[in-house]
Amino acid sequence: MLKNIEFANPDYLYLLLIVPILVAWYWYKNNHSKAEIKISTTLPFATVTKSPRQYLYHLLFVFRVIIISLLIFALARPQSTSSRQDVTVEGIDIVIALDISTSMLAEDLKPNRLDAAKQVAQDFINGRTNDRFALVVFSGETFTQVPLTTDHSILTNMFKDVKSGMIEDGTALGDGLATAVTRLRESKAISKVIILLTDGVNNMGALDPASAAEIAKIYGIRIYTIGIGSIGMAPYPVQTPFGIQYQNMEVKIDEEILKQVAQMTDGIYFRATNNSKLKAIYDEIDKLEKSKIDVTEFHKKTEEFPILALIAILLFALEILLKNTIFKTTP
Repeated sequence: MLKNIEFANPDYLYLLLIVPILVAWYWYKNNHSKAEIKISTTLPFATVTKSPRQYLYHLLFVFRVIIISLLIFALARPQSTSSRQDVTVEGIDIVIALDISTSMLAEDLKPNRLDAAKQVAQDFINGRTNDRFALVVFSGETFTQVPLTTDHSILTNMFKDVKSGMIEDGTALGDGLATAVTRLRESKAISKVIILLTDGVNNMGALDPASAAEIAKIYGIRIYTIGIGSIGMAPYPVQTPFGIQYQNMEVKIDEEILKQVAQMTDGIYFRATNNSKLKAIYDEIDKLEKSKIDVTEFHKKTEEFPILALIAILLFALEILLKNTIFKTTP
């Protein structure tokens, strides 16, 4: 709860300028309007001290200044503003399923497909602070590199260890999807998403991609598929007795199955033929998958001037009482 004071009629506050004028006038009056009498000597009065009543008499003027100030503030109508904002952020659980087969070393994306995919994925993760992420890597086999976590720094560091050749080569799309689904199976998030990135054709594994997509659909998981690789041929590094040589190899991506997997789970298939298109794809997914934020705002204004007016009236009554009793003067 926050409580702020605002004034409905702030222009009346300019009337406070009369307060210093009143103080100056009172000081002048008390120093120049006293009765005078000529006497030969003041010695008989040397030991006479002022009584407390003489000092306290100035309280009447203090009361008058306070009363005027309070009435001016009351005219300005101070209002206290009470506000409350309840924000509930429910993140999205996202699994990135990344193909790390040797074909991901092709350099039609710079520096190569795998490194480009890692960099763009890391930027995507760092931009979604409310979401949990997991990383699944696959080629001929599959395993979970990082389980679902909100610790994005750990996830980013683990990306550095991802490289081609970690596991048996090949492209087990179905097994990679199935492992990603397992990561999300017990998730309670409002939205569960798999981003599958590959540059090949399913040629290994125990489960076909369509069956894995059926399982994902049962658990309410949406799959975005990304085919990464240029159209036609791509330069691919090959180890030879003379060192690394580059050969142009045909880019083969099973777009039909990737489109089918996405369609079955209400996702979308994308094709990334270069670095900028890959980044644009992640930007599009970022727009499509937004965390839900429920905001409840409450504002209430309360008039505070009645209490000021009441205090002013009480002080005025006290001033009248003191002036006609303790500080009563005779003409």
